[in-house]
Amino acid sequence: MENLLDGFIAPASIAVIGASGNPGKPGGKIVENLLTKGYAGELLLINAKSPRVQGRPALASIADLPCPPDLAYIAIPARFVADALTELAGLGARRVIVLSAGFGEMDEQGRRAEARLADIANRHGMVLLGPNCLGVTSPVHAGKFAGLLPDMRPGGVDFISGSGATVDILAEQATRRGLTFHTFVTVGNSAQTGVEDVLELYEQAHGPTSSKHIMLYMEKIGSPTKLLRCARSLAEKGCVIMAIKSGVTESGKRAAASHTGAMAARDTAVQALFDKAGLIRVTSKLEMVDVATALHLAKGRTDGRRACVVTDAGGLGVMAVDELNRQGIQTPLLKPETRRKLARLLPPGAGLNNPLDILPTRTPEQVTRVLEIVAHDEADAIDYIPVQLGDPGFTDNWPVLKAVIDAMDALPLPIFLSFPSAISSSAALSKFQAAGKCHFEDEVSMARALGRMVNRPRVSAPAPDPADYDGKAAARILEGATGVVPPDVIQKALQAAGIPLPEARIVARPADLERLDSALPLPWVMKVVGPLHKTDLGGVAFAETVADANPIFNRLMAIDGARSVLVQEKISGPEVLMGLSREGAFGHLVAFGLGGVLAEALGDVQFGLAPLSPEEAARLIASIKGLPVLQGYRGRPGMDLDRLADLLVRVSLLGRDVPGIEEMDINPVMGVGDRLFAVDVRVRKSSPWRRSC
Repeated sequence: MENLLDGFIAPASIAVIGASGNPGKPGGKIVENLLTKGYAGELLLINAKSPRVQGRPALASIADLPCPPDLAYIAIPARFVADALTELAGLGARRVIVLSAGFGEMDEQGRRAEARLADIANRHGMVLLGPNCLGVTSPVHAGKFAGLLPDMRPGGVDFISGSGATVDILAEQATRRGLTFHTFVTVGNSAQTGVEDVLELYEQAHGPTSSKHIMLYMEKIGSPTKLLRCARSLAEKGCVIMAIKSGVTESGKRAAASHTGAMAARDTAVQALFDKAGLIRVTSKLEMVDVATALHLAKGRTDGRRACVVTDAGGLGVMAVDELNRQGIQTPLLKPETRRKLARLLPPGAGLNNPLDILPTRTPEQVTRVLEIVAHDEADAIDYIPVQLGDPGFTDNWPVLKAVIDAMDALPLPIFLSFPSAISSSAALSKFQAAGKCHFEDEVSMARALGRMVNRPRVSAPAPDPADYDGKAAARILEGATGVVPPDVIQKALQAAGIPLPEARIVARPADLERLDSALPLPWVMKVVGPLHKTDLGGVAFAETVADANPIFNRLMAIDGARSVLVQEKISGPEVLMGLSREGAFGHLVAFGLGGVLAEALGDVQFGLAPLSPEEAARLIASIKGLPVLQGYRGRPGMDLDRLADLLVRVSLLGRDVPGIEEMDINPVMGVGDRLFAVDVRVRKSSPWRRSC
């Protein structure tokens, strides 16, 4: 397979259409950046008015190019871009970045012009970034025309962004902290190629030397299926991805739309997609930098849950411990022998527990020995050493930071440094960063970032369908149904899916109640068939005897829209809800939470993206606040959680196999132990429909 990514980040030749001698223009600034940052490949400059640009020879037109360039930048007025793209296509160019603005971010006419660019690229097998794009930067070339140009290094973070300004500002914040990058790729308006399409290029090119950490900034998700597939594949290869999805509030949607013509998706679906894909979702640039810093320093040990905090300021150490504990990371007491060694090393007054307070008088030698003792003596008891150091102002702080650098390199456990004294120790920090190290500026942010790393979503492998699940049969049963599906049809479909229902009969006449006594043990639950919200209308009642059932039947049939009455055996036990809702290109969301009449009031519901694996279903169940109710409490019996997860998987598979389901509400699923039943089910289905992605 052709490595399309390589031509973007390591092109042997670059053409700049619209190259300028004026660095105040995109076509001038990008040439200046390519030259000053030392691009060593063949640089082909196109300028119709000048034979030389910034001291380099220039060609008069695209037609004068001797061969198709590996990568072409277009930096000319918007009205000329389509013709230039067509000429490049005729030469056989495969990769083009349109820097020019004035397209879909402007108006409807711009969106039509943008669509024309995508059509040209698609017809000629080109990969097009932009328009309104900042460019691409890598260790080989500085191909962006604005903002900071940090030194890009192998092993640094890859950043794919739908916003050029976000790249620039995040790079400022990250570089100040010593975090290094490998590549920046911006997609601008994403006329043809969005963030998930670029991620696919990274996935296809991923190898042993590829970066292990990727940042994503997205204002729209053009293909949720592609994002899911590529992110899961990269996760399986050991790559961790952090992502921001903006435009999730109503005001945010408007801002995103005005920026790049983005279409915002329902935030619940976005979160479910990220969880299934194994993406760490963050909400700000600083949080992104924090998580990336934690991953960079973790030495690949990203699953530990025990830490020893080393600090020279007791209060800051306590705050770090508090946040670690909130994140589910333990801070155990040090072993007696470890404490004895530390007591001999440190002066009186040092705190020998966890946090380990080494006092502001700490020396480089003490820092070295403390980290060695903790790393070796506690190697089987802790996973991480978060270190918080300030600048007491007694002596030069550089030797202390140098001791931390040496420990980071020499010791087996990962060491994370929070250094808040950025002004008083700016010279020492500059040396720290020059040594290739990055740091945090706040101990609580450091602890929170460790938590985000450790608690990141895990990708689980797809599992075979349950043996008695028949999705094809369920699809056939529901095929002709539209709107609200009749209870008898629902019953047959759920039976095909292996989802048990209580014994039930549909009754249309009072006389039919007499014949139910022998077939359906009392007491009964009686529900009106027809209206959607039965409980709100008084459409659910209990009958202890057949005599009770007759007046109840008459009352239920008097409800507006009533067609018949469902008579069902009564089930006892905890109540949960399960459901499906179709979310466009995302597919179906699976809902799970505490059920019954208080489901909406409690709001204890979690969501996943269908279909669920057994592991995903189990995580969804474990994530609700009401889990103790399901496990059984105060002597009350609970539910078999494995059986509950099995039913949740089956519900999710119906979303896969019957895509026409608009909504499915099972509220409640009820019972004790493994005898769990779908007590009340409502399904709304559209006409036959096929998922767009």
